[in-house]
Amino acid sequence: MNESNALNLLVSQKKQVAKDILEFQFAAGDESELPSFQPGSHIAIATPCGANRQYSLINDGNKPTLYQIAVKLEPQSRGGSQSLHEQLNVGHSVIVQRPDNSFPLVDAPGYLFIGGGIGITPLIGMARACQSSGKSFRLIYCARSEEHAAYWQDLKNTFDDSVVVHFDGGDPEEVYDFWDEFMIPNPDHVYCCGPRPLMDEIKALSGHWPEQQIHFEDFNPQSGRDYVNIPFTVSIKSTGESFEVGDSATILETLRGQGLRVPSSCESGTCGSCKMKLLSGSVEHRDFVLESDEYESAIMVCVSRGKGDIEIDFEDY
Repeated sequence: MNESNALNLLVSQKKQVAKDILEFQFAAGDESELPSFQPGSHIAIATPCGANRQYSLINDGNKPTLYQIAVKLEPQSRGGSQSLHEQLNVGHSVIVQRPDNSFPLVDAPGYLFIGGGIGITPLIGMARACQSSGKSFRLIYCARSEEHAAYWQDLKNTFDDSVVVHFDGGDPEEVYDFWDEFMIPNPDHVYCCGPRPLMDEIKALSGHWPEQQIHFEDFNPQSGRDYVNIPFTVSIKSTGESFEVGDSATILETLRGQGLRVPSSCESGTCGSCKMKLLSGSVEHRDFVLESDEYESAIMVCVSRGKGDIEIDFEDY
């Protein structure tokens, strides 16, 4: 976590909003204004177990006095969500990174927002922004049941006919049919966040759309690929240093081990915090952030690796 961007906040509210989903609100001790943010933004939190985890901001980002997130208790939790659920309570102090945005709402004629389960959270602020600005949008929210769907009733009450809420009961035969939404391409931009099967379906259905109109955020990346790590050398142009990256280490871990400060947060290839310039060499991109047209000029050093020796540098050089 970048210490220069860290905020020391207090837990001002903790409540259940759906099965296995808790809402947390964080505020300054003096209730002063917090850094503003745009729809799609997230904060990184130092969880009680010591891991840094990112969560989408739900509330209005214009001169906020609190940050609101929702945290799902994941069955395969590595400790982050579990420690928040079990150990973080009202009145506790928490270190929070200033808001960042790797899922920004770009200007478009209209929008289609598709959320599955806890993936609804980054889309709430986007829908709110569209409503405030008069932009056309539709929000499709898919969940297993009412019990599992955070904020679904609030969304219906707030956005009325602009929202479709679909419950499939966990039956694969009852999932929402998105084909009508994608059959004929149009100028709208699509924002999707949810479980991997939902993301894969939207990717497949939108294959004939312009790539720049389809946006994804993946909370639980599972590439489905078995990678083989081969050692390689990484060189940093601005420092003139070169380091060996072993088969059991990442570039990020290697640079940190040599005393270099590299911004990072998720360390799973989903947030974009550790992006560095790629100056030469071939890379196996394992992240979920970069677009294909960025592959020759950028690398996410927390997960991606050189296919051979590579030269990189910090973003501000």
